[in-house]
Amino acid sequence: MKQQVLSPRAFASIDTQEKLTLAEARHRELDARLQELGRRTYMTPDEQVEVVDLKKRKLLAKDEITSLRRNLAS
Repeated sequence: MKQQVLSPRAFASIDTQEKLTLAEARHRELDARLQELGRRTYMTPDEQVEVVDLKKRKLLAKDEITSLRRNLAS
């Protein structure tokens, strides 16, 4: 999974629309990895832990997307 890492200063300097674009891309990447793991017949314990972590991160990304969209609408 390719992730773009921004420093807090760099993240603060980008506009809301770009933050939304990054959050949506992150959400899609997390979803793709979850789908990949979901196609497996058997998951190792490490993969099961990864699925739980991915689901949490995906939910956080969705919350961020919702918040950013709300900010853009106001």
